[in-house]
Amino acid sequence: MKISYDPPTGKPLGVTSWFRFGANVVRPFLNLIAKRDWRGAENLPKSGAAIAVCNHISHVDPLIFTHFLYNNGRAVRYLGKAAVFKVPVIGRVLLGAGQIPVERESANASDALQHAIAFLKAGHLLGVYPEGTLTRDQNYWPMKAKTGIARLAIISQVPVIPCAQWGAQKILPAYGKLPKLFPRTKVTVVAGKPLDFSKWYGKENDQAALEEATAFVMAAITNLLEEIRGERAPAEIFDPKKSNLPRIGNFKKGKR
Repeated sequence: MKISYDPPTGKPLGVTSWFRFGANVVRPFLNLIAKRDWRGAENLPKSGAAIAVCNHISHVDPLIFTHFLYNNGRAVRYLGKAAVFKVPVIGRVLLGAGQIPVERESANASDALQHAIAFLKAGHLLGVYPEGTLTRDQNYWPMKAKTGIARLAIISQVPVIPCAQWGAQKILPAYGKLPKLFPRTKVTVVAGKPLDFSKWYGKENDQAALEEATAFVMAAITNLLEEIRGERAPAEIFDPKKSNLPRIGNFKKGKR
């Protein structure tokens, strides 16, 4: 299927026939297993290019986050793990819905930035998980993220909306196989006010600036998650580069 970066149209903005088909299949299921607590929708731009960033705690949470954005008027675009696009039917729906496969941790991973910029230039809402994978923190707090989100925010200069979610890990724990369907689980998604990256504009090739800007966006996500959970995050942020855990894939495999 040909990749399209056409300007978003329809309602929700950016919807395609395949996106609508997927939504009509998935939303009733999510409504059956999850009780929604959605806040901050007024902070989501109703039109125009923007980036929505969020923490990543479960393989279910992209569906919940997309549900939140879709019901609030935006059909989000993602750069997703290429392996998912190879799954029969699911891959066809994702491609038809305008999502883009990316080979993570490969020589072609750098192409993701160009795809993201193309989406934003067309006026889409782009969904980004800055950590790049499920958090490795044992208590599901956000971990230290990659600098790709900072570079994208600096180059594009579009609004960046910090979001946090909680509850999906109770439906399906990280790398779990069987979801908990009943009783319904409360899932919370909160969108915060847009972040100001202007102090870093023009510094997309400055590694220190990228690290600083990345920490800035992750702090905003963590602050929202602290509000949801009613507790403080650890003072020391988990850094996957300083651990023996694999950077991607099931880090729990073989552990007891």
